[in-house]
Amino acid sequence: MNYLIKTLNASVYDVAVKTPLDEAAELSKRMGVKFLLKREDLQPVHSYKIRGAYNKMRSLPAEALRKGVLAASAGNHAQGVALSAKKLGVKATIVMPETTPEIKINAVKAYGAEIVLHGVSYSDCAEEAARLVKTLGLTFIPPYDDPDVIAGQGTVGREIIDDAGADIDAIFVPIGGGGLAAGVSSYVKKVRPSVKVYGVEPEDSDCMYRSIKAGRRVTLETPGLFADGVCVKKPGEETFRLCREHLDGIVRVSTAETCSAIKDIFEATRAVCEPAGALALAAAKKTAKKGETCACIISGANMNFDRIRFVCEQTELGEGREAIFDCAIPEQPGSFSKFIERLGGHNVTEFNYRMAEGVLAHVFVGISVKDIAERKALQKSFRAAGFHCIDLSDNILAKEHVRHMVGGRSRAIVNEQVFSFEFPEKPGALVNFLSVIAGRWNISLFHYRNHGADHGKVLAGFQVPKAERADFAKALEEIGYNYIDVTKDPAYKYFLGSPR
Repeated sequence: MNYLIKTLNASVYDVAVKTPLDEAAELSKRMGVKFLLKREDLQPVHSYKIRGAYNKMRSLPAEALRKGVLAASAGNHAQGVALSAKKLGVKATIVMPETTPEIKINAVKAYGAEIVLHGVSYSDCAEEAARLVKTLGLTFIPPYDDPDVIAGQGTVGREIIDDAGADIDAIFVPIGGGGLAAGVSSYVKKVRPSVKVYGVEPEDSDCMYRSIKAGRRVTLETPGLFADGVCVKKPGEETFRLCREHLDGIVRVSTAETCSAIKDIFEATRAVCEPAGALALAAAKKTAKKGETCACIISGANMNFDRIRFVCEQTELGEGREAIFDCAIPEQPGSFSKFIERLGGHNVTEFNYRMAEGVLAHVFVGISVKDIAERKALQKSFRAAGFHCIDLSDNILAKEHVRHMVGGRSRAIVNEQVFSFEFPEKPGALVNFLSVIAGRWNISLFHYRNHGADHGKVLAGFQVPKAERADFAKALEEIGYNYIDVTKDPAYKYFLGSPR
């Protein structure tokens, strides 16, 4: 099969557009590598999938189209097929995983396609699609394992070479089933064999990497779902053959590294891409050498808005710019202030503390740092001040679960008053707060997490004897922060209050 000829003759531009190759200038300057972003997120369906879908459908005989088409997809291929069917006046049915983001489901519906939700991965959908093809007599449009689809996706590589040519050292391509990587690498290796082409997969969804390593197609039992656009259990037969022959390697990236790349793309383009769309840049950042020019295919931008919060949290960890510590401090008045003093001018991203029944209290604290060296220096500073301090920055359990569960109920707590505060998000806000409270009333609870707003939400508890509550109220007014007394709130009563 001559994929060079097929790619040169591919029919995609009736519905697809030639996308730009934009430089991520600030990131390039910071890392000493020229990162060029191939903006497939700018396609009418916000992903490259329209290319292969339309090229395949244009190659079908009229009788096959008349019967109607069917596709199995996590979303982007579905939109490509749906729009192509609309363009050609063909009825389309799409089988999608039950885990598909709602934004993709709604987009497919908007093109007039009928949707069937089934299973949790592409492989599950493919099985159901095969059944429906036999039952309904529809024509199946493969998402990746088909020569016409592969050639259509290969036009992405053709455009990169046309725009950058000999100036490119490497091209990074995300891999799900392998259609894009197969198409791009097959074309590029024929016209610019010196250009390296690397596939990219998530660490928890790396079927192509494992297959090439094993020399045969390997099936994953439970591929990771975060980068849903590349959630595939087993690579295609033809795509496996082509990737094995033409790719110079496969880079695997973590969720945190992917989220960091999403942020980089946003800062360079002001566009929010989906996790699968950021894989290529994540890999280039991880492996490119200084002075190189790398083209990174931003394969799609179909992401649910409610995922952005998770992406933001993971980004700081992926860039090593948030340190997470477990620090033990004496359970006595003044210790809290002494601990805060050790933070110096560092920005606190999170602070979780709950008074316990013992001589030491454990504080879960997140702190913004420039790099790992600064993180280690900060830990050393805490220890030098006499605080027990464990670095949890790379601890998965701490990052994903414990940070949200610090607290509880203690019989040691008496005379507790609990308030919800709005802190201004600026350096010194916490120190200003403690300068008024410290040494006068014991802090029994403290929870804060930076969410990027103008004001941070803080929940704080204090042990205030009844005789001192008037003085305490005056102190709160002196601080000048907005607050609400939540001591009688049922959420506090049943989950945080003393069980006495």
